[in-house]
Amino acid sequence: MKKMLLIIFSLFFLIGCNKGEKNNTLKEVSIILDWYPNAVHSFIYTAIEKGYFEEEGIKLNIIYPSSPNDSLTLPAAQKADIGISYLNNVIIAKTNENIPIKSFGAILQRSVNTVISLKEKNITSPKDFKNKIAGTSGGVLSEIYLTSMMKFENLNPSSLKVMDVGFDLLTSLITNQVDFTIGNMINHEIPVIKEKGIEINYFLIDNYGIPQAYELVLVANENSLNKNKAIYQKVLKAMTKGFDYVQKNPNESLQILLSKQAVDQFPLNKNVEKQSLDILLPIMQTSENNFLNQTKKVWENNVNWLYENKVILKKLPVENFIYQF
Repeated sequence: MKKMLLIIFSLFFLIGCNKGEKNNTLKEVSIILDWYPNAVHSFIYTAIEKGYFEEEGIKLNIIYPSSPNDSLTLPAAQKADIGISYLNNVIIAKTNENIPIKSFGAILQRSVNTVISLKEKNITSPKDFKNKIAGTSGGVLSEIYLTSMMKFENLNPSSLKVMDVGFDLLTSLITNQVDFTIGNMINHEIPVIKEKGIEINYFLIDNYGIPQAYELVLVANENSLNKNKAIYQKVLKAMTKGFDYVQKNPNESLQILLSKQAVDQFPLNKNVEKQSLDILLPIMQTSENNFLNQTKKVWENNVNWLYENKVILKKLPVENFIYQF
C-alpha cells in the first residue's frame, strides 16, 4: 500500500513538473489594443480562454493604450510585439516619418467609419452636407474625408463648417452643437445611440469616393517580423482559431469578453456589445476575403488616395506597408 501511494505521489509530482516546464517554455508575446476591450477584440480573448495561444507555445499579454498612437508607436519602438492600428495611420507614419512598422493582418475587411445625424436633420448622404456643421474628433483625415465626400457629390467643401468636439461626438450631436458627426464606428456608436432610443440617420463613408480600407490591422516592427517570423505565424493561427470559435459560439464568446472588460475604464453594455458583434462578424470575414487576409490592391488604392489629397508627399511601393509570410 505504501509502495502504491509512493508511485501515485511520484506520478503527480512528475505531472506537476511537466506542466510547470510547459508554462516556463511559453514564449511571451505582448499586444497593445487600439482601445479598451470591446466586441472587436472577442477573437483575442476567446483564443486566450480556449488555450489556442498556449497550443502554439505562446503566452499572450494584453496591454491597454494610454494614448491613441500607442498601438502604432510602441510596436515600432519594439516596446510591444504587436499593435492594433489603422491602415491609413500605417501609411502616413511609414511614408512621412519612416517609422519601421508593417501590417501583417487585417482584422476588419472594410472601414466602419460612419456619419451619424439626428433623424430630424434629414442628412442621408453627403449631398446634404451643404451649409451644415460637422463634428469631428480632430485630425487631418476627418476633414479630408469630408472634403472628398463633398467633391464626390460636386459640392463646394467650403460650404461646410467643421468643429473639433474631441471625444464628445455623440454628446455634441444629441445637444445640437453640430448637425452630424464623422469618426463614429458603426459597431459602437450606432448601437449606443439606438440603445438610448434616439432616432438617427447614418451611412458609411467609403460609399462616397473614399477607398475601401481595412479599419483595423495588426502591426509589428519590421525587424521583429523578420527575426520572429514563425512566432507571428503562430499568433495568426491562434487568432484564426479564436475567430472561428466566435463565429460558431457568439454568445459564449461575448460572455468571455464581458468577463475580461476593463470595468473601471470602459465598462461594457451587454446588449450594445451583442449588437456590435453581430455587425462585426460579416465585416471581419467576407465571401471574398478570409479573416486576417489583406491584399496589395486595397493598400495601393489608399496610398494613391492619400497622395492625391496631399496627406503623404510621395508614393511608396505597397511592399513597404505589408508583411507577407
